[in-house]
Amino acid sequence: SGSTDCICYSTVGISDPVTSALHIIVGDCQPLDVSSVHHNNTFLKYSVSLLGYGFYGDILKDSEKKRWMGPMRYDYSGFKTFLSHHYYEGTIAYQPAKHTVGSPRDKDSCRTGVFHCYSSEILEQGAQRSVEFTLAHPQNLKGKEEWKVIKGKFLAINAVNMSCACPRSPKGLSPAAHLADGSADLILVRKCSRFDFLRYLVRHTNQDDQFDFPFVDVYRVKSFQFTSKLSEDNESNVMDIGKKRFGQFCRDHPACCCNIVNSTWNCDGETLDSSAIEVRVHCQLMKLFARGIEENCKDEAAYSQSSTEQLL
Repeated sequence: SGSTDCICYSTVGISDPVTSALHIIVGDCQPLDVSSVHHNNTFLKYSVSLLGYGFYGDILKDSEKKRWMGPMRYDYSGFKTFLSHHYYEGTIAYQPAKHTVGSPRDKDSCRTGVFHCYSSEILEQGAQRSVEFTLAHPQNLKGKEEWKVIKGKFLAINAVNMSCACPRSPKGLSPAAHLADGSADLILVRKCSRFDFLRYLVRHTNQDDQFDFPFVDVYRVKSFQFTSKLSEDNESNVMDIGKKRFGQFCRDHPACCCNIVNSTWNCDGETLDSSAIEVRVHCQLMKLFARGIEENCKDEAAYSQSSTEQLL
């Protein structure tokens, strides 16, 4: 399921083919949320794990040119992208997922048998129609549905439907993300120093809270829209054709001294060049042969001890 096997790690807990084969034989079923990506009301792609703009999009775009390097291309492109330290200006409008339980800052990860990951389909049916209507008519952003708008300069914009855990990041991009609650965790990393961004990246490799930074915001959403600054300018000024061509020149020639105006979306490891997109989360749209990640012995022992203390 990709170079990092994040889908396997997030739904099974290990990338072992024998374990996956046993799940298929036994018939274990795990529902999974899926995000659909649109541009101007036209469907583009589906996303089940990571939808990233900025840092992760730049890594993917650069690594595609170096497939001859094998898996090492991600390390090389990641280091190169980190040194370039590009930020991108734009506007994000999102709709909070009020129907879900908990928040991305919770310490509890998604585990086998989580109730709201198996009952969210009923809760989502009533809200799905209003979401699709609002996204099809952006002028209704201030209507009945509550939308929030954020403008700024971002190093990375990530939306995940699961924790996206992998061997290099045991907790993932969003440790408390749920697999089937009808929501996605939207992570915004604002413009900051290169050192602070490095601290943020290092947090993904340990047990510390990677959201505990003043330049990092995380929201649990059921839909969101993103428009880059260049797209906004082009919509308001017809004379920006030259600027658009100049921006394309900067993308093709990174050595240019000007800042790159647009990034590329990383959609589950596939490039997506549309800078202005609309994303909708579809609750439990697909099912996998999986059981979810079971509680480990330490967690069960801690739970038993706390229950005993309460009884005493």
